[in-house]
Amino acid sequence: MAIRVMLVDDQALLRTGFRMVLNAQPDMEVVAEAGDGAEALEVLARSAVDVILMDVRMPRMDGVEATRRICGGRDRAARDQGPRVLILTTFDLDEYAFAALKAGAAGFMLKDVPPAELLAAIRAVHSGDSVVAPSTTRRLLDRFAPLLPRTEAPVHTELERLTDREHEVLLLIAQGLSNGEIARHLVLSEATVKTHVGRVLTKLNLRDRVQAVVLAYESGLVRAGGA
Repeated sequence: MAIRVMLVDDQALLRTGFRMVLNAQPDMEVVAEAGDGAEALEVLARSAVDVILMDVRMPRMDGVEATRRICGGRDRAARDQGPRVLILTTFDLDEYAFAALKAGAAGFMLKDVPPAELLAAIRAVHSGDSVVAPSTTRRLLDRFAPLLPRTEAPVHTELERLTDREHEVLLLIAQGLSNGEIARHLVLSEATVKTHVGRVLTKLNLRDRVQAVVLAYESGLVRAGGA
């Protein structure tokens, strides 16, 4: 079955370009479009969609708020049942990209991304992967977390369910380390690290490593500029 894609951008010409590229693929089909976040929610209510390409700067409702409503917060089950959001942004270190990741986006891409990379990102998101490295997420958090308005600190009681080793792994994920780097740091096999990472995500009800980095900052395990 083809990957059903929705395009959300206030520039009709840009949507046309993306539509032409995506519809030329045998495994993709653009099934819906919207000019802003509010329209996206209306269209989504009557459309079956797998992946949403979401602009961030739009009238009425921006892409961050639309992503927050679509992804349903941090609840893993709610996110897994709905479409996955891939943010399109102009700058890689952008406060909108930071806010969208916190809202539950699977990742972000630059708007001028080469077509082959965009197609690979859509396929990755559809398969359940993230398309932004945790190290990039950490750079975003380091830059923008201290500058954004602070809300009431969330309480993450799930952290108490982690074993000492899983807690170590979470901290290393938050520092942007890959499975191989974590394995070398803890003197473990990559297969063992992969198992620990999976358990961390399951216990914390997180979809991917990127969300693990965000949670580590929100919970105070990691602070901007240092571990």
